[in-house]
Amino acid sequence: MINVLNKVITAVLVPLFMLPISPVLLIKKIIYKPFELTSLSESEYDYLADELHITAHRGVTATAPENTIPAYEESVRLGYYSAECDIRLTSDGVWVLSHNSDINHRMWQLGEVEETDFNTIRTFSYKNGSNFWKYKDMKIPTLDEFLDVFVGSKTRPQIEIKSENYDMLYTIVDAVKAKGLEKTAIIITFDLEQLRVIHDYDSSIELWYLVDEVTQKEIDEAKSIGDNVWLSANFEKNDADSIKLALDNKIGVSYWTVDTIEDAKMLYDMGVRYIETDRLCK
Repeated sequence: MINVLNKVITAVLVPLFMLPISPVLLIKKIIYKPFELTSLSESEYDYLADELHITAHRGVTATAPENTIPAYEESVRLGYYSAECDIRLTSDGVWVLSHNSDINHRMWQLGEVEETDFNTIRTFSYKNGSNFWKYKDMKIPTLDEFLDVFVGSKTRPQIEIKSENYDMLYTIVDAVKAKGLEKTAIIITFDLEQLRVIHDYDSSIELWYLVDEVTQKEIDEAKSIGDNVWLSANFEKNDADSIKLALDNKIGVSYWTVDTIEDAKMLYDMGVRYIETDRLCK
């Protein structure tokens, strides 16, 4: 039934909704209009631009939809330290970029990413995100296409695993190595066991353990895997004590999502040098 509905949506509704005079499109252009990034170099704390390592959360979503190639091309152009994506497996085993499991979260069509084959999901169209209407032929990217953006650049690709899968994790590492990015790529996940599997397969890849609040438990878990395992923590769930705990334990740590200069400076003053953001730039 979903396949039939999606064919109708693709053939009839999408062309209708995307007409320049479509009320639906006009409303969406207001909701998803691009926004200005906040430049650290143009602030009173301009030194932060040089001393903070800034990750573009899901790419530069100020100018393009999240988890799309234009959003990552912009992250390279603006000189971000790294750019984070989310990956899921399609039903036929292709890694594609999508934060949510449900297709309708970002696209006109219906269904679940992991219940849809690659060739089908590749025909679907975006319905939201900054400037989505300008990218008429934009399709869901593969992991390989994401990695291609960073080949030869100074921006590091950061890959968050969203699928609850262990058998296909080696293909992520293989894709990174095939592009020659094994020294710059970062693989991140909330699943500690996934980090162990990847580390056992290739211990040279930098790994970040995603956590909410930093406690000694999470620090010890990360350190138990290897020296190149960092923490990536939820900024809103941490206070001065937990931030200090991470720094005192001398473990690499980055905080997400830091969207104001004041918060960036507060973390910097405490000793943090890595942040992830939707709104800040160098």
